[in-house]
Amino acid sequence: MVEVAKVDSKGRVLIPKSMRERSELFEGTLVKIEADDGKIIIEPMDSIADKYYGVFKLDEVPEDLDEFLPEVQAKLWKERHT
Repeated sequence: MVEVAKVDSKGRVLIPKSMRERSELFEGTLVKIEADDGKIIIEPMDSIADKYYGVFKLDEVPEDLDEFLPEVQAKLWKERHT
């Protein structure tokens, strides 16, 4: 599938709806953006919270798991490497 889009003055590109739906890019979806040999590659990413669901036992669920989990990962890494 090929579509044409225009880059605006702020460097933004509107991804056509048909491509967003086909790639399962919805509002709030995290994406990885990579530049490679003059191409820009945009890939949807899974939420960190979804990826690690059930790995940690918590007494209370933090408001923002996507911010909380990297902190936990860093703490675990430090504990294993010190």
